[in-house]
This record gives sequence, C-alpha cells and structure tokens, in this order.
Amino acid sequence: MSALPPLKFAAVGLDHRHIYDQVQSLLDVGAECVGYWTEGSPKTLEGFAKRFPSIPRVDDRRRFYDDRSIELVTCAAIPWDRAGHAIEAMRAGKDFMSDKPGATTFGQLDAVRAAQQATGRIWTVNFTERFEVRAVTRALELARDGAIGQVVQTVGLGPHRENRSLRDPWFYDKSKYGGILVDIASHQIDQFLMFAGATDAEITLARALNVAHPGDPAYEDFGEIALASGSASGYIRVDWFTPDGLPTWGDGRLFVYGTKGTIELRKYVDVAGRPGKDHLFLVDGQGMRHVDCSDAGLPYYANLRRDIAERTETAMPQAHAYKVCELALRAQAMASGAY
Repeated sequence: MSALPPLKFAAVGLDHRHIYDQVQSLLDVGAECVGYWTEGSPKTLEGFAKRFPSIPRVDDRRRFYDDRSIELVTCAAIPWDRAGHAIEAMRAGKDFMSDKPGATTFGQLDAVRAAQQATGRIWTVNFTERFEVRAVTRALELARDGAIGQVVQTVGLGPHRENRSLRDPWFYDKSKYGGILVDIASHQIDQFLMFAGATDAEITLARALNVAHPGDPAYEDFGEIALASGSASGYIRVDWFTPDGLPTWGDGRLFVYGTKGTIELRKYVDVAGRPGKDHLFLVDGQGMRHVDCSDAGLPYYANLRRDIAERTETAMPQAHAYKVCELALRAQAMASGAY
C-alpha cells in the first residue's frame, strides 16, 4: 500500500463537543490541523484550547477557503449552520466532514447534495456512535461473517445526559438543532442500515416529545422511531434523561437479532458489570460469551484520509450519508405531523 500524501485540515465551528474527537482523530491518522474558526465564545471553546493549545484561531474562515493547501474542513457548528458551512467549503474546493446532523431541513439537504454533485467534493457525516465505538466495528464484522445468521431486527437505545450547565442556548431551540430525531436518532438509523445491509427504509412510526422541560417549549427530550427494510425491522429510542449516577454520558446499547443468534452491545458502560466500555455479548448455537473488542479497529478516519487522496468512498458511501439524513428528516417530519 503506497504512502499517502500529507493532509492539512481546518476546523470551522466548535459549538458541539464532538469537535474534540473529530480533530484528535484526524491528528491520530497523521493529518495536520492548520487552524480553527468559530463564532463567538461557545462553551466548548475553553476545552478545545486546552486540548489543542498549538492550533491557532483565525478571525475569518475565508482564510481557510483561500488556502489551496487545505483539503478538508471539519465542522461541529450549531446544527442549523452546518449545511451552509459545507456548501461554502465544497464550493471553495474542500472536502467536508460534518458532525451529525449534517442538515436540519430538507431544503438544506437538497442544497448540500446539489453543491456536492456540482463540485465532486466529499461530504461525509461523522456518526460517532459507529465510527468511534470498537464494539460496533466488531459487531459488524461478526454479522457480516454470518455469526447470527440473517439480521432480522436492530434495537438501538441512545439515552444522553442533558448537562444543562454545559449547553449554549441553541441546544434548547428546535429550529437550531433540528429536533431529537434529526439530531440523536441519526446514529441509530445509520446503524440499522449498516446491519440490515440496506440502502433505504420505510419509517413506520415516529414520535418526539417534550416530557419534562416545560420551561423550554422548543425542546424535545424523548423520541422513538420504528423503521423497516425488506424483512428487517428496527426500533430506536433516544432521550435526554440519563441520571447523574451513571459514570458516563449515556448507557448506549445496540441489540442485533438474527435468525441464528443475537448480539448485544453495551457501548459505554456495563451497568453493575465489567469495567470499561465496548462490551459485546454474543449468543449463538454454541452458547453465550463476552467478546473482546479491544483490538477492533476504528477505520473511518484512516479511510477518509485515503478517500481524500484517492477520491474513493471507503469511509462512507456518499449515497449513505444522504440517506441517513433523509430518513432522520422524514422521521422528524412524521413526528410533527408534517409527513
């Protein structure tokens, strides 16, 4: 395998903490961050400066777009703004990696698609609950190797801790973050399509509610989706109710049911069980066992770097990025009675 050329990137928009992992993971695969731009002083800014003290801040993001040596822009801006940043970057000849959600309206998604197709740039959405979880990497390997037979259903649970003190005002404004199904549930939609081997799905149920935040009328704290593709079905539940007693931000779980076995992932914590994260439990015709995932790779960033150099789609097919965003938007519209 030939050595890859150097890769320079910039960060635009630091409004969500996912920017920490996006930048660090790109650095880990040998890319160089030449600087960052963000609007104002989001609550994530101090943490970014502590983690990356040598990365300079610029006062005008157009400096990145005018610099032909920069090939990639990574972004975790306010969700409503991400599509605009993507279009601006791609029109300047840059590939673009967005934190999820990549778009908060159908109009934004259409505009991103038009810009991507016109420029030929890469537009990828970083679904961290797959790309940064070794247990998911291993579970996909097992499923594709036939360990549980044909996948019949996935159940994805995505509880999150609110951490109100760490949130900027946009977090409670649906017009800014797109709704709980567009935001959080995009992770579980992505995983359903991957495990089902599907390129499309039907949304059969979608609900989004404000259960416990009467003082924040533009906020949704609970959501659920049912979806289907061929003989496979999926159920998704997301919320902002993780109790403070849990030692991590959420007890994210994924269940994959097949005709010959089951896989359960306890991604971030094994409640009252084994220490650490990335727990995978496999039940098949031979018995039940805990599977070690410590040596499972996290190939997304390395693949993206190669895609940028070779103009391939190994990190994420472009059609998949569009489809996950489209399905999340359709579910959100159904939940609001607009679809």
